Amino acid sequence: MNSQKKTSPWAWIPTLYFAQGLPYVAVMTISVIMYKRLGISNTDIALYTSWLYLPWVIKPFWSPFIDLLKTKRWWVVTMQMLVGAGLAGIAFTIPAPHFFQITLAIFWLVAFSSATHDIAADGFYMLALDTHDQAMYVGIRSTFYRVATIAGQGLLVILAGLLESNTGLTPLSLEVKAGPQYASEIALPSTDYVTDSNNDEMHFVATPAVLEIGTAANPAQVDSVNAWVKQQNIANGFAAPETAATTQSSTAAKGQELSKFELFIKNTFGENRERTQHQLTGNIGVIKVCLSQQPKPGEKVVLNTVHKTGDQSIFLTQGDRIEFNADNWNKPAYITIQVDPKLKEASSASFESTSGNIALAWSITFFVLAGFFIAICLYHKYILPKPASDRAVCEATASNIFKEFFATFVTFFKKKQVWVAVLFMLLYRLPEAQLVKLINPFLLDPKELGGLGLTTGQVGLVYGTIGILGLTVGGIIGGIVAAKGGLRKWLWPMAWSISLTCATFVYLSYYQPDSLFIINLCVFIEQFGYGFGFTAYMLYLIYFSDGEHKTAHYAICTAFMALGMMLPGMAAGWLQELIGYKHFFYWVMICCAATIAVCAFIKIDPNYGKKDANENETVTK
Repeated sequence: MNSQKKTSPWAWIPTLYFAQGLPYVAVMTISVIMYKRLGISNTDIALYTSWLYLPWVIKPFWSPFIDLLKTKRWWVVTMQMLVGAGLAGIAFTIPAPHFFQITLAIFWLVAFSSATHDIAADGFYMLALDTHDQAMYVGIRSTFYRVATIAGQGLLVILAGLLESNTGLTPLSLEVKAGPQYASEIALPSTDYVTDSNNDEMHFVATPAVLEIGTAANPAQVDSVNAWVKQQNIANGFAAPETAATTQSSTAAKGQELSKFELFIKNTFGENRERTQHQLTGNIGVIKVCLSQQPKPGEKVVLNTVHKTGDQSIFLTQGDRIEFNADNWNKPAYITIQVDPKLKEASSASFESTSGNIALAWSITFFVLAGFFIAICLYHKYILPKPASDRAVCEATASNIFKEFFATFVTFFKKKQVWVAVLFMLLYRLPEAQLVKLINPFLLDPKELGGLGLTTGQVGLVYGTIGILGLTVGGIIGGIVAAKGGLRKWLWPMAWSISLTCATFVYLSYYQPDSLFIINLCVFIEQFGYGFGFTAYMLYLIYFSDGEHKTAHYAICTAFMALGMMLPGMAAGWLQELIGYKHFFYWVMICCAATIAVCAFIKIDPNYGKKDANENETVTK
């Protein structure tokens, strides 16, 4: 009976959920960066990569098969092998002529395999651990999922960048200084072709070597310079002419009059704040780049520029990808750097332009990722426990599969308190579903519009670092206390935690403090409360899914969870624009009543998650 418990959960839970998060990041984030580097248009990237999310949306529809066929352990190992094979296939096909179409098809396979892996991994987690350990490690699994996100978006992209830097011409370093001490007047470089005659090797020349940008901006001048740069790059063959369709549609949208219902909400519940038009235009600077020698016929020298170090409030707006060829090599290309309008003090940043073999760099990166997945597949094949309960629900015949497939959904909606449970899944995160969409805009918007007026770099620290830290710590502590006292004991404290901590944004919107310490503290508290309170939500999904079809039922539960986040989030921005940040956060606090209310109706076994209860259960068996 206890043979399957010899393997410590620490030996496989961190790696299992790291492996769960990494393919999602590869499909949804890394693919976008790669395609951008390889010259695919933003339109095509947005259109085609958006469809890659579909397998995670519809995964409940094939989740019953994970219960019906084979073991969860088999599905986990097999899907990891398929993901590894898919990533290797992407690596092989990146240099191919029709790489975009081929890699998209393989990404779809990886997405489907990853979504299936998510179902199997969550099911295995519930089978391999007793309820106490499920509660104990729920924060750990969430933490390593987030670690995978950071590793994918950070380390893998860094690796690709390093490979790009070392497979082409000497990288071009662009230094930018910004501050009130510099002139606000924008200095335009000449249109003359400039190169360094002392260097015989093909190289790039940037003018000026150090760009200085004043923090005071003249919006009319900024618009004029941006238009000039765009015109020059189009004329010299470095950019394609743009259509006005998007601009016109967005302008038309902004000019639409409010409906009677919207006017009622705005006049009745909106702030009295005078919403005057605030200048959000940051000053810019222009850098000219020239290539010293003519490429071979048919050869392309692609210059990719990215932010390397320094203040994120200084960012690139035009010229992130410049393609030199035999026809335009002797013409200057232009890059524009913009400063966040809220930056009022001296700062600096470094940008790096690389011209390496982009296809080769990303092929190697995906080979590394594929190798990792094959290695982790072999590791899990050896290390994952083999719980006795991990078995197929029925014999694999066509009639049984058909019968059990429909029985899976029927039995879910025949569970006790099913509609109370569905309401809990939809409403428990109602406040956070709306809040999470407006946190970054609130931090970025100027105080004249009700925000805090932080710079882009400051937001990265506040929400991207301190906020993530609070979220992670809250999740881990939530798992520890839930394992000690059980879900029922900690349901109410966690519900109040995820609700009351939203009040920090009421405070921030009311007082609009300048102190970064106070802002960081408030965001940390709110995210800690969310991480702590989210533990109860995840444990309840596991608790409600328990039974013969627990894997498929858990997938159905996560579908309701996604719906509960999607629908309120869709309306959050619209509502905030009508009533303002302060009153919007008041509304979020009112929505906390829904969180508390649904907790009052659900029934939970008082022993669920307790260590003592599980020990007694083991002794009995």
